[in-house]
Amino acid sequence: MANNSYSGVKNSLVEANHDGDFGCTLKELRSLMELRGAEAITKISETYGDTQGLCNRLKTSPIDGLSGQPADIEKRKTVFGENLIPPKKSKTFLQLVWEALQDVTLIILEVAAIVSLGLSFYRPPDAEREHCGRAAGGGDDEGESEAGWIEGAAILLSVICVVLVTAFNDWSKDKQFRGLQSRIEQEQKFTVVRAGQVIQIPVAEIVVGDVAQVKYGDLLPADGVLVQGNDLKIDESSLTGESDHVKKTLEKDPMMLSGTHVMEGSGKMVVTAVGVNSQTGIIFCLLGAAEDDDEDEEEKKKEKEEKKKQRKTKAQDGAAMEMQPLNSDEATDAEEKKKANLPKKEKSVLQGKLTKLAVQIGKAGLLMSAVTVIILVVMFVIDTFWIQDLPWVKDCTPIYIQFFVKFFIIGVTVLVVAVPEGLPLAVTISLAYSVKKMMKDNNLVRHLDACETMGNATAICSDKTGTLTMNRMTVVQVFIAEKHHKKVPEPESIPSSTLDTLIVGIAVNCAYTTNIMPPEKEGGLPRQLGNKTECALLGFSNDLKRDYHAIRSEIPEEKLYKVYTFNSVRKSMSTVLKMADGSFRMFSKGASEILLKKCYKILTANGEPKIFRPRDRDDMVKKVIEPMASEGLRTICLAYRDFPASDGEPEWDNENDILTGLTCICVVGIEDPVRPEVPEAIRKCQRAGITVRMVTGDNINTARAIASKCGILLPGDDFLCLEGKEFNRRIRNERGEIEQERIDRIWPRLRVLARSSPTDKHTLVKGIIDSTIAEQRQVVAVTGDGTNDGPALKKADVGFAMGIAGTDVAKEASDIILTDDNFSSIVKAVMWGRNVYDSISKFLQFQLTVNVVAVIVAFTGACITQDSPLKAVQMLWVNLIMDTFASLALATEPPTESLLLRKPYGRNKPLISRTMMKNILGQAVYQLVIIFTLLFAGEKLFDIDSGRNAPLHAPPSEHYTVVFNTFVLMQLFNEINARKIHGERNVFEGVFNNPIFCTIVFGTFIVQIVIVQFGGKPFSCVGLNIEQWLWCTFLGFGSLLWGQVISSVPTSRLKFLKTAGHGTQKDEIPDDELEELEDVDEIDHAERELRRGQILWFRGLNRIQTQMDVVSAFQSGTSFQGALRRQASNSSQQQHDIRVVKAFRSSISLYEGLEKPESRSSIHNFMTHPEFRIEDSEPHIPLIDDTDAEDDAPTKRNSASPRNTTPTPPSPSPSPTPATTVAPSTPVSPSPNQNNNAVESGNHLFPEGPKSGTLSAPGSPLHSLETSL
Repeated sequence: MANNSYSGVKNSLVEANHDGDFGCTLKELRSLMELRGAEAITKISETYGDTQGLCNRLKTSPIDGLSGQPADIEKRKTVFGENLIPPKKSKTFLQLVWEALQDVTLIILEVAAIVSLGLSFYRPPDAEREHCGRAAGGGDDEGESEAGWIEGAAILLSVICVVLVTAFNDWSKDKQFRGLQSRIEQEQKFTVVRAGQVIQIPVAEIVVGDVAQVKYGDLLPADGVLVQGNDLKIDESSLTGESDHVKKTLEKDPMMLSGTHVMEGSGKMVVTAVGVNSQTGIIFCLLGAAEDDDEDEEEKKKEKEEKKKQRKTKAQDGAAMEMQPLNSDEATDAEEKKKANLPKKEKSVLQGKLTKLAVQIGKAGLLMSAVTVIILVVMFVIDTFWIQDLPWVKDCTPIYIQFFVKFFIIGVTVLVVAVPEGLPLAVTISLAYSVKKMMKDNNLVRHLDACETMGNATAICSDKTGTLTMNRMTVVQVFIAEKHHKKVPEPESIPSSTLDTLIVGIAVNCAYTTNIMPPEKEGGLPRQLGNKTECALLGFSNDLKRDYHAIRSEIPEEKLYKVYTFNSVRKSMSTVLKMADGSFRMFSKGASEILLKKCYKILTANGEPKIFRPRDRDDMVKKVIEPMASEGLRTICLAYRDFPASDGEPEWDNENDILTGLTCICVVGIEDPVRPEVPEAIRKCQRAGITVRMVTGDNINTARAIASKCGILLPGDDFLCLEGKEFNRRIRNERGEIEQERIDRIWPRLRVLARSSPTDKHTLVKGIIDSTIAEQRQVVAVTGDGTNDGPALKKADVGFAMGIAGTDVAKEASDIILTDDNFSSIVKAVMWGRNVYDSISKFLQFQLTVNVVAVIVAFTGACITQDSPLKAVQMLWVNLIMDTFASLALATEPPTESLLLRKPYGRNKPLISRTMMKNILGQAVYQLVIIFTLLFAGEKLFDIDSGRNAPLHAPPSEHYTVVFNTFVLMQLFNEINARKIHGERNVFEGVFNNPIFCTIVFGTFIVQIVIVQFGGKPFSCVGLNIEQWLWCTFLGFGSLLWGQVISSVPTSRLKFLKTAGHGTQKDEIPDDELEELEDVDEIDHAERELRRGQILWFRGLNRIQTQMDVVSAFQSGTSFQGALRRQASNSSQQQHDIRVVKAFRSSISLYEGLEKPESRSSIHNFMTHPEFRIEDSEPHIPLIDDTDAEDDAPTKRNSASPRNTTPTPPSPSPSPTPATTVAPSTPVSPSPNQNNNAVESGNHLFPEGPKSGTLSAPGSPLHSLETSL
């Protein structure tokens, strides 16, 4: 590649002065980026000569990048556009108001109010007034009856209030969400080269002509053309729907597209299109405003992007299309359709429960209001036309209609009060508030419901590096020149040839993006940029008083001949240099136990290589690597290999041949200290009933040492620490399929999974989530930082990505970003999540008390006095304070540490516990007693006129005002009661920590005074004197005292209390909807098709088959062991047969080992104990040793005995039915929701039934066994 400096570039370009002095126009670049592969290369060579020519035209240098002068950058922004995609316009306040008006109950109210308004202006002649019945007469003076319109107007006004408040809440939520989005966007930075310096700039600052460094894990922020690449593989599925990774090289395909993910390798690209002109931008523009506002905006955009892209690719480049496999497009389209039908994850637990509860309450309210209206109408008609015996006079019709409208309004008001429309509001407020506050606790929440799911978490699978540890790696021990140094040695003690090889190996075989920078503050630690393990090695070379920068400037990245970048499969990284004499030297570094297996020489004390035998290797593992690992050090082996020039150029793509025959230079132990606050955080998690598991790529001893330091492993615990290989061996059957049943045996005790691949992490998370052995479904949180953690983060209920160390891909897949990469922030997230849940419960407890009381009062009052004691407007006011303000007040309670003292609620825990039910009913009883006393005896107690049976437009009465006032004050004091839901006595505890709560309670009180004293006719109120006020307040205060009485009654005594608000149970949701679509290839839906009956039938046959096997084993006369050996390929079968043997040896019924009592409840009833014992056969049965069978299995797997031609997957059955000796080639599915792939078909059920040897003589115990079958 031509190595010209910046000034050279300037002068080389005189001709072609197109667009603003650049050698190519925006349009040219756009059309260039729409080409792929070979087409793109021909276009570049035709138009620009090569990528160097393209750089010249863009006035940039592939080595030094842009000059970075502000004038130049600005100019580029004006000519080629900025790297911003303009956000979609948010809804205006008016649109939100319009949406709030769509509420059905509000519409009904508006209609009723307008009818009432219209009718109130009709005035029949006075003469006939008398004929219209008692209730119509009695308007005292003209003024009063003229005020009939006020009620309708007041209702309309209060509707407007409710709508404005709702709209305002939505608006502020939207604003918060946008603030959050922009904050996420601002935090994204990308590495570019400007004026020869590698710097990080915000993504929005990238301009056309920038030379960007791309590396593993990046999400490309703009389109570009590759100028240099090492082993670069890109996942373009977000644009093309192709799941295969695309290899990018200068010769084959140099086009890099925005929005795609770098899955492997590194390189540099020159940016050719940004913002709306990049491929992603074009698609966003096509989407335009068609999109619904949604919290998962990003995801939707991604999906639509894919669709659009596919159509586009179809249209634009036929050639590229032809190269794609034919079905890919249709398949993805179909998948898109499927995707549209399935929810992303289950609806958040809380929303599910709330929706269900709100619907139930709404139905009850509707019923009550309908009954109220019917009773009112019927009583009125009977009273007027039957008891008073009046004819229907035409002139009176409007008056009667006015009555009916009034009744209707009362009914609607009952409905309004009954429907808790504050519920969704409370959830939104609570979540939005939590999200805002969680920012301060270093949790950046991307999906609102993740916050609440976190409160239910029962398991956290955490990375080690960076999350539990500080992610500041330093080399503390080294084995070099046959000596184990416990601290970094002096350079003099190492042979100079060895040292030179080592330093060159470190300098070139660490990514050039990794650097050690001088500290920001004097006396601070040097700053580590890039991969931390590589930083440790570079730091090690500095400790050896050598400068790696000198070597890097001598061998720039462009001169590296070939780079095998690190990935999770290789677990090593190698770089090849071409030497002056035409030979090649390759440097490798990687996990010590993996690389040492590839080493066959090692450098000795005098710097000469000597043979390194397997025996020496085992020695080294014992004496060097294990001691290092047990101190919690990560061990890395550094090695090299020479390819002599005489052998010609090796076949580089054949990795296995290249990466062997290495010479080991040294093994280093890298320390990553545990974060000081982690052990305490983990202790809190364990106390809160959350199991913390560590999943790491590190050596098992290192992992175990760190886990003990953190407190994940406690002395005396019963736990498992497994390596990825062993984990896979245990969870797979002979065919290599993963079985849920096997995972279920492992995960409850598993605490550390070491040397694990991303797939293992995903398998573990999926296994825990799909497990059915615990009575609650597990809710799993996962932390991840690498690109490869994407699948696990997506699968988990809550995915945490690391804000500092995390790659863009991980952040995309996550729900919450930890801005400080710290485990203790996760504990904060748990606290906030639980707090959301409790806030909603508090609000519910309060809301339901109001609903129950208001509905009963309106209903009974209406039926007895033909008029609701609480008027429509008053009800709306109650509804407003109780719904909207209370949800604000109770949903913003700050969390306390005590939230971490209880176990997680789990998915099926009802929203309203029995304690809450007790509080609701208890308070309702108190309030009803008070209100009915006031209603029917209030006039005597207060010595005022009765307000009952007032005519149509009667003036408001003191009596009903007292009832209304007392009712509201009782709610206010009960709001304080509602702050505690677990039966605590001190309801005032921490009340002043929540200023919002105090403000709302006092505010409501003041407004209530204003309404009563000055509300007049619209609110049907009359001013009260001070004595009446004191009485009202006293009665209200009584609810606090009554609350203490209620909490003295133990809940356990009240057996009749029911809980309410359960989530949708697992069985009600079709299983296939629960599965993420990404996993389609792993999930075998076959067993889903087998309905329950079929499965039981299979199980029955399966049992029979077991008996047959036992029988045939006896009859064929071989020893039992022989029979077992025949089936040795199947470990779970062995265990069963062993059980059978034990059963015989201990001379009990054959079935005891096979069956647990509870599994007999289905069609297996006929299998109860056949009572026969084989006493005499005891001595003949040799004991089968477990291990013996294990060792035998691999050898027997292929040479199955003639009878058993196909290897059998064990029947993966849930714990109640452990009978597992499966008929050969009869895969059996046990239960509907276990994800094993062992279900195929149920034919060949009795492949060897009749041939199983001669039938035994009748009368023998075996014969009786057969007949019983």
